[in-house]
Amino acid sequence: MQERELSPEELDELLDAFKEFDTDQDGYISYKDLGECMRTLGYMPTEMELIEISQHIKMRMGGRVDFEDFVQMMGPKLREETAHMVGVRELKIAFREFDMNGDGEISTAEMREAIAALLGEQLKAQEVDEILQDVDLNGDGHVDFDEFVMMLSSR
Repeated sequence: MQERELSPEELDELLDAFKEFDTDQDGYISYKDLGECMRTLGYMPTEMELIEISQHIKMRMGGRVDFEDFVQMMGPKLREETAHMVGVRELKIAFREFDMNGDGEISTAEMREAIAALLGEQLKAQEVDEILQDVDLNGDGHVDFDEFVMMLSSR
């Protein structure tokens, strides 16, 4: 059985994720950022997988990965996981649905409205605050995109 090629959309998705973690824009991402990057793509690596991948990258690639190596690493995972995964693009679309004023964060009011739309019922302010507290990892009173991804991937 021959492996299928990645679609242009899948390659775009990998590139979006890669660019997001290539913070200094040198064309590489560090092995330290790889786990987070994989989670952003909807792939949930085990600690053991991350250790193995990190060892491989440290020994063979000088501790960092370029886009080509990243595609080689993630391509098979994307192909096998596609049916169960939510991609970066879908996550961003969902995040924008919640972030009604487009400021890049989900406020308590936006969270309350989104939950009401999803559940078809209003939650008490205290219930929304509790949800927000669990999800708001940095404690700034809002949910940013990374916190949103973590919230969805921890389910």
